[in-house]
Amino acid sequence: MFGGTSAFGTSLGGFGQPKAVGQVLGLSNTPASPTPIEVVSPPDDSVSCLKFSPPAIPQIFLIAGSWDNNVRCWEVERSGKTVPKSMQSMQGPLLDVCWSDDGSKVFMASCDKTVKCWDLASNQTMQIAQHDAPVKSCHFIKAPNYTCVMTASWDKTLKFWDTRTPNPILTLQVPERCYCVDVDYPMAVVGTANRGLIIYQLENTPSEFKRIDSPLKFQHRCIAIFRDKKNAPTGFALGSVEGRVAIQYVNTANPKDNFTFKCHRSNGTNNGYQDIFPVNDIKFHPIHGTLATVGSDGRYSFWDKDARTKLKTSDGMDQPISCCAFNSDGQIFAYAVSYDWSKGHEHHNTSKRNAIYLYPCMDDLKPRNKT
Repeated sequence: MFGGTSAFGTSLGGFGQPKAVGQVLGLSNTPASPTPIEVVSPPDDSVSCLKFSPPAIPQIFLIAGSWDNNVRCWEVERSGKTVPKSMQSMQGPLLDVCWSDDGSKVFMASCDKTVKCWDLASNQTMQIAQHDAPVKSCHFIKAPNYTCVMTASWDKTLKFWDTRTPNPILTLQVPERCYCVDVDYPMAVVGTANRGLIIYQLENTPSEFKRIDSPLKFQHRCIAIFRDKKNAPTGFALGSVEGRVAIQYVNTANPKDNFTFKCHRSNGTNNGYQDIFPVNDIKFHPIHGTLATVGSDGRYSFWDKDARTKLKTSDGMDQPISCCAFNSDGQIFAYAVSYDWSKGHEHHNTSKRNAIYLYPCMDDLKPRNKT
């Protein structure tokens, strides 16, 4: 689909032009279980990251990074139609992508040890960051006194870049390789190899706030910050390779507020053993504050952490779900069905196709009424 006959255009014209906002994904009479819509022209290899455009721009764009070294951009129309817009390449597999707050730029973190800035209006890219090992994450930060991109790497550093100069404005040493990172100003949290957990404060000059003993006994895989009722970052959900998620508050008077729950495990037993799968991604719903988890079992689940209950679990897919994302108004849940490398490269079945699906999720993620 790509290359000379690519469905992806060479122009990203139309950015900033408003579109009529109708019923999401064309499901005006939403059935009890709406059918997910497949994104056209999916990546040629495993999908590592998905990010929707910020609310600053009127249209909905979806960015996906892949192990085929490419980052793709689609426009998602409210009818459910997806339109390939453009594609950019790096010199190694993509591990993360993020948007600038105004929706004009996309930042791309790669195994080639660099981060590039993709200016969508000009459709040009420029390197803005360099590490000594693959870059696991990139996050755009807009603080009152600075604007930067924060990158985390397997070289055991966090670096902050203002994108206009070749050197970082700040480098923080991390005790181990960065495995999962989330940012919600003024808070950042990093999960590292050897089950390290470090919280950073980003006001004025970013600095380490505190270290936490991991509530999980197995390798950290994904992390997501959640907010309190006053809309301030207050804690995070941490997923591990052992089918378990921890809900952890940064400061709580009652330690019982922190808890863990099992997920992405087989219902029955296999010769007396339960199959346990990695949790590949966690995302919080931007309106309801409930959360989604996706796993190597090929299922997604929706949860209400405050009521400590499961809201929904999907049917299983024939491959893992590698990553997920909500759009800014919480109407659309995107998830990628592709190999997650959890069993090593020898279990990579190239005959299975990669796919990205869009699901109208607003009702499914409504919190349970407390009785």
